[in-house]
Amino acid sequence: MAVILVTGGAGYVGAHCCRALAGAGHDVLVYDNLSNGHAAFVKWGPLIEGDIRDRARLDAAFAAHSPDAVLHCAALIEVGESVRDPARFYDNNVTGTLTLLDSMRAAGVARFVFSSTCATYGAPRTTPMDETHVQAPVSPYGWTKLMIEQAARDHAAAYGLRFALLRYFNAAGADAEAGIGERHEPESHAIPLALFTLLARRASFSLFGDDYDTPDGSCVRDYVHVRDLADAHVRAINDLIAGGTSFAANLGAGVGVSVLDLLATIERVTGRRVAFERAPRRAGDPPILVADNRFARARLGWAPAHGLDEIIASAWRWHSEVEPGVFRAPAG
Repeated sequence: MAVILVTGGAGYVGAHCCRALAGAGHDVLVYDNLSNGHAAFVKWGPLIEGDIRDRARLDAAFAAHSPDAVLHCAALIEVGESVRDPARFYDNNVTGTLTLLDSMRAAGVARFVFSSTCATYGAPRTTPMDETHVQAPVSPYGWTKLMIEQAARDHAAAYGLRFALLRYFNAAGADAEAGIGERHEPESHAIPLALFTLLARRASFSLFGDDYDTPDGSCVRDYVHVRDLADAHVRAINDLIAGGTSFAANLGAGVGVSVLDLLATIERVTGRRVAFERAPRRAGDPPILVADNRFARARLGWAPAHGLDEIIASAWRWHSEVEPGVFRAPAG
C-alpha cells in the first residue's frame, strides 16, 4: 500500500510498529543506528544502519526507497539520564529530528508520525489528561519531545508537513510470538523490573514513594499494551495517507493502576511473589498520570484491546521464555 520509513524500527516500540505496518500491507524500511535497537528485531523489512543526525545517510535512504511517510521512533528515552546529561539528549533527539525533517523536505516526503510522550505534559493539573492539558515538562527528555512537537507544527505551517503527534503513556507488554519485546540497557520501566526480581536478575523491586496522595500511597500510572500502540500508529499512517489533517493524540488505556496494584497483579498472573523494598520518592515523579484517550478513539477509531493481565502475561512470557533465546550468549 505504501512505503514507510521507520526510524528506531529496531527498538521496542518501533519493532512492534514495523510488524503491524507489514501486517496492514505496507512496505517497511527500518532506519536505526542500533545503539539502543536490536538487529534481531528487524524482521519485516530491510535495515539501513544509520544515525538520524547523518544527513547524507538519510538523503541516500530517501533517494533509494522513496518512502511515502516517516514514522519517527528513534530517540534517547531514559528520563534520569536526560537530567544527568541533557546535552546528549538535545543533540540526539532535537538535532537529529531537525536533520530528519530537513531530509524529508528535500525528498518531498510530507507525512510524519511522531513517537511523543505524556512527559510533555509535566505534572498533571487535571486527571485524566486530554490533549488540551498544558504542556510543561519536568525533565530534559520531556522538553526534547515537546520541542520536536513544536518543530513539526512550524514545519506544517511553513512547508506543508502533515503530522500525527502520538503521546504515549506507559508502553508495556510484548509480542512474544513474534520474538520481540522490551529490552533496554539500562532498564527503567516498572513491569520488566518487577519481573526481573522473579527471574533472579534483581534482588528486589524498588517502590519509589508510598506517601503520595493516591488511594494506597503509591504512584498511579496508565499502562498500554505495545501492540495497541502499534495499531494506533498504523491507523495514524493510514489517516495521513488518506489526506487527513495534522493532529495530536494521547495513547493510553485510560485506566490508572497504582504501583502496589501492579505488583499484586503481577503476583496473581505469574503465581510468584514480587520482593520489593520501599525507597524515597524520585524527583519529578507525578502522583498520577492517566490518559483521556477519547480523541484517539474518535479520530482513529482506536481502542486498547489488551488489559493489564494480558500486558503482564505477554511480558512474562517474553522475559522468561523468549528473550533468553533471542539474545543467547554466543557459543564459546
